[in-house]
Amino acid sequence: MRIKDDIKQEALFEATVKLVNEIGFASSSVSKIAKEACVSPATIYVYHKNKEDLLVTTYIQIKKNIAGAIHKDFDDSLPIRDILKTVWFKTFAHIAKHPDYFQYTEQFSNSPYQSLVDKQDIEAYFDPIVNVLLKGIEQKIIKNVDFDILTAFIFYPIIALSNARVCQEFELNDENIETAFTLAWDAIKL
Repeated sequence: MRIKDDIKQEALFEATVKLVNEIGFASSSVSKIAKEACVSPATIYVYHKNKEDLLVTTYIQIKKNIAGAIHKDFDDSLPIRDILKTVWFKTFAHIAKHPDYFQYTEQFSNSPYQSLVDKQDIEAYFDPIVNVLLKGIEQKIIKNVDFDILTAFIFYPIIALSNARVCQEFELNDENIETAFTLAWDAIKL
C-alpha cells in the first residue's frame, strides 16, 4: 500500500481546480488531472476512489477553507450586525485571494455532482454563523422567516457580486462591499 503524500495531494487539488475551471468537469479526465499535477494516474486512486470522489472532495476542501478563513478570530460576543459584516468582508477577501476556488465552487454548485454532497455536512462548517443568525432571530434582531430565505438575502449577494461574469463592472472595494452589506442587512433585520 502506498503512503499518502501531502504535496501530491495538494498538487491533485490544485490541478483539479485548474483543469475544471479551464475545460469543465466532463473534459477533466483522471489522466489529464494527473498530468497537470505531475503524478501518475494511479496516484489519484491512492487518495480518491474515483474521479467523482476527487471532484467532490475538492469542493468540500474549498468549502472548509472558506469556513476556516471566515471563522478565523471569530468573536460571537460582538453585536450580530458587526459579526455578519465581518463575515462579509472576510468572505470577499477570501474570494479575491482565491478566485479560482470560487469559480470551481460555482461550477460545482450548478453541476450534477452537487447531488453527491451531503448539504448538512457542508452547512456544519458554517455552524458558528448559523448560530449567530439563530441568536439574532431569538433576540428579535433578525426576521423570523424560513432559513433558506434568510440565508439567500444575507449570503447570496456575496456570490452574485463575486461572480465577474454576472457583475462585470462591479469593483470589490470596501465602500461597495459596505453598501451591499447594508442592503442585505436591511433585508433581514427587524
